[in-house]
Amino acid sequence: MKSLRVIAFTHKQIELKELGKLVICQENLADRLHKVKSIFNISEIFYLATCNRVEFVMITPQVVDRDFAQKFIEALEIGLCPIHLQTFLDAAGIYEDKAALEHLLRTSCSLESLIVGEKEILPQLRKAYEDCREAGLTGDGLRMFMNCIVKTAKEVYTHTNISKNPISVVSLAYRKLKDLKLCANARILIIGAGETNRNISKYLQKHKFSNFAVFNRTISKAEELAADLGGTAFTLDALKDYKGGFDAIITCTSCIEPIITTEIYTALLNGETGKKTIVDLAVPNDTAPEVLEQFPVNFIEVHSLNEVAKKNLQERYQELVHAEAIIEQNIAEFTTMLKQRRIEVAMRGVPEKIKEIRQTAINTVFADEVQGMDQQSREVLEKVINYMEKKYISVPMVMAKDILINN
Repeated sequence: MKSLRVIAFTHKQIELKELGKLVICQENLADRLHKVKSIFNISEIFYLATCNRVEFVMITPQVVDRDFAQKFIEALEIGLCPIHLQTFLDAAGIYEDKAALEHLLRTSCSLESLIVGEKEILPQLRKAYEDCREAGLTGDGLRMFMNCIVKTAKEVYTHTNISKNPISVVSLAYRKLKDLKLCANARILIIGAGETNRNISKYLQKHKFSNFAVFNRTISKAEELAADLGGTAFTLDALKDYKGGFDAIITCTSCIEPIITTEIYTALLNGETGKKTIVDLAVPNDTAPEVLEQFPVNFIEVHSLNEVAKKNLQERYQELVHAEAIIEQNIAEFTTMLKQRRIEVAMRGVPEKIKEIRQTAINTVFADEVQGMDQQSREVLEKVINYMEKKYISVPMVMAKDILINN
């Protein structure tokens, strides 16, 4: 646990609109992480970006402080100006050792989320880890931490009421959309086919909306969501040429530049002049500020949900105590497991050494005596040696674990 480090930028210290400046494009994410992994002697790393946080989780013997964080972010070449970089660094949460694990457990249980009790964060965290694992950025250390993270989150959600009558960024956004009273045959454009848009699509389906066009960079994912909704699929590039009109746009992509520019929006209007609705749950926003300045728009974004989030936290305050107790228990259990793991790694060579001793004894030291035995005596000797070999391996292992854990 001593090498676990987290650099976190979250909604608690940074405006949600500003957090978008830290988001790394998925297309070259792995390359950038491999680069900093090599530069800073980081053995394992993964990157988490959601609508209210950007975090870097790593295993490294390096001292991770503000100076390290500055060099680390600069090496990622995100493109921040010095003023923005300093602002972010001043607001960064830097955690190490037990505090890093506790932060990750609290995050996975939604205790650090904008909406306490929402369940989206756990799958988001797991996917972030899996993407980096598949890219060869993680190893056995982060695997063990992730097992603990997932186990703890499931226990909190199961044994507390923190997610009772759950609300989330998606559900709150849909409530605000519902208040606008769109008609059931409203033309809805969905930009992005990721988890957030899939979740909000479930609400739209439930309330009988049926006129959808889905746009996504990867056409197969657009087709999959469109099939679920009974809509039509397009590539993201087709957005500028779409002439079907719209009443509402639901957008959430991982793009770091606005997708809905004034040019795109004008083309989508196709001559219509009425007030439209945009639900933009991306960080940074997919909607260019100029669109909101130049056109009449009902605009729903993550930032606008802050007040509801604060009220939700107050309602769930009592459950935080129960959740934190579960977190502490899991940290204690994980600490014990890590100690046992260290013993197992340290004694990994013991079985081979004992086998070498056995071979030397039979084939060299007592070779003549063994050769002089009859078949039955050899079989008895073999049984005795096998028994002793197992005991010589298992007994020291158990004793070493007991000594380390109890002292």
